[in-house]
Amino acid sequence: MVREIAYDCDVLVIGGGIVGLSAAYAITRAAPGTRVTVLEKEPGPARHQTGRNSGVIHSGIYYRPGSLKAQFAARGAAEMVKFCAEYGIAHAVTGKLIVATERDELPRLHALVQRGRENGIPVRELGAPQIEEYEPEVRGLAAIHVATTGVCDYAAVARHLANASGALIRYGTKAAYIDRRPDLGVAVRTDDGTVVRARVLVNCAGLHCDEIARLTGDEPNMRIVPFRGEYYTLARPDLVRGLVYPVPDPAFPFLGVHLTRGIDGSVHVGPNAVPALAREGYDWRTVRPRELGATLTWPGSWQIARRHWRYGTGELHRSISKAAFTRAVRRLLPAITSDDLIPTPAGVRAQAVLRDGTLVDDFLIQEGPRTVHVLNAPSPAATASLPIGREVAQRALKSLATAA
Repeated sequence: MVREIAYDCDVLVIGGGIVGLSAAYAITRAAPGTRVTVLEKEPGPARHQTGRNSGVIHSGIYYRPGSLKAQFAARGAAEMVKFCAEYGIAHAVTGKLIVATERDELPRLHALVQRGRENGIPVRELGAPQIEEYEPEVRGLAAIHVATTGVCDYAAVARHLANASGALIRYGTKAAYIDRRPDLGVAVRTDDGTVVRARVLVNCAGLHCDEIARLTGDEPNMRIVPFRGEYYTLARPDLVRGLVYPVPDPAFPFLGVHLTRGIDGSVHVGPNAVPALAREGYDWRTVRPRELGATLTWPGSWQIARRHWRYGTGELHRSISKAAFTRAVRRLLPAITSDDLIPTPAGVRAQAVLRDGTLVDDFLIQEGPRTVHVLNAPSPAATASLPIGREVAQRALKSLATAA
């Protein structure tokens, strides 16, 4: 006897950030008539990583050739510019400078030139005098100019994806319990006691994606370790014309303190990267003991601390000391003073960490019976959100067809 189930939707997406909404959008376009529901615990879309970043459309120059980040960022950047232009969303293709300020950074700068070429990204190498042609106040020994970098309003992109997806989006609704039956489907009980039944579940929960994966019964073999990125706004935005980055340390997935002129004309300075004391720990006062305990009991967290304590100490120092943060920025922009830096809201990066302490440096998507989990999608995920959404949609629809 075949058991009949009244499904509320075909695909249930948990998470209303830009990746979850892009996945919902891609599913309904690839398979019209597919019923999609999105659960988002906040009262609106893009309240965390999507709406709390510097708005950069990344070129894809940093990422390992052949990686998902390299493929999706370069493709996604072009698509994001086109998407914003088509739907009237604020954006600009500004280009950016990556600047070496110390001699020991020059080999890494040259390596980025090669990586850019391998990823099909046009770059222009600059000597010190040429830097001033782009950024008169910036100083460095050498730089590269990446013309395809830009900025946009990712929260507006997310809102458009939500409205255009055709999905039923339930804001203010948190997944509290998940019952996944490989032969039947997935039932999610929400925090208001209602139950949503779906054939396939897509997990785009960002800062909570590992917890959602475990609720389904899938072990992701990683944990999200939250890193807070603290920003300032520049009181004299005329000091910066576009986007200015330091040469990144290849040992870390963070890009260092940089300068970003946004679509509103303001200039963001930051972020640094310090451990957050909660998954949504946007300041030092926000502490959630259960979440902090989960971070501290994950072996990978201690491996990170053991290997990278010097780097972490520097980041903490810049978090606590505005003077130290100012000194870091003055390497690129000597004209600024501490008074030029005005605190602005922070963001939290959902960084996947393996048990051995490895910081996952690529997008990570895993599948289980009737589930697709997006387990590492920090920057440049907003840039790459349209191709990521299609990749997730393809996997979800394949699972849906198998389950039918």
